[in-house]
Amino acid sequence: MHPPPPFNARAARALREKLGMAPGHVAYAMRSSFGTAHVTADHIAAWERGTALPEPHELAALAGALWCHPSEIMGHPRTLREHRVSCGIPAEDVARATGLSLDAYVRMEETGRWTGDQRQSAKLGSLLGLPPRDHIAITGLEEELARLLTEAVSTRWQAHVRAIAKLISVDRKLLHEPLDSMYHEYQALMAATLSRASGSTASGEDGRRYVEEIVDHFWTRLPD
Repeated sequence: MHPPPPFNARAARALREKLGMAPGHVAYAMRSSFGTAHVTADHIAAWERGTALPEPHELAALAGALWCHPSEIMGHPRTLREHRVSCGIPAEDVARATGLSLDAYVRMEETGRWTGDQRQSAKLGSLLGLPPRDHIAITGLEEELARLLTEAVSTRWQAHVRAIAKLISVDRKLLHEPLDSMYHEYQALMAATLSRASGSTASGEDGRRYVEEIVDHFWTRLPD
């Protein structure tokens, strides 16, 4: 079983009140037009109080009843399934667009492990409008990104711009400042470690910790 998608209760309530609808009106709209015959006013009230969370199909129906996009009443999606739900796209459409069978795609959602090739990954990112960080996390490419970033800060970062840009699908120029900054930061840590005369308290542990967190360092520096 999947956990319910993240839900923005405050946004849902604000949208309902803006429309001048009571919880019962929303529940009726969900029942009559969106195939959720079990939903009552009590469900709406519980979701808005945060004492319960709507399931994906309930969230999609709620968005329809509130005349909004599902992403407007969701928190930040974390998984492939949640990103799809936030876009309001059926699993069948994602499977078709990426060239996967429906069974294969649904299995990837169920396991949380994306196994598509590079072309399919690019189509997935485009269809769901995935930001680079989410795209890398969902497609399981964080390890490869960490490897490239570690090599970049350890040697000549300029030699790795092309590979990193291709991996995360961004313009190479956007990488120059983040990689240059990270290179000098890492090199300063290593220089302090090796210099006995510096009086620094830095140790090899500082460099190891930096590498362990290198992907986070990168995302915080990459322009939006």
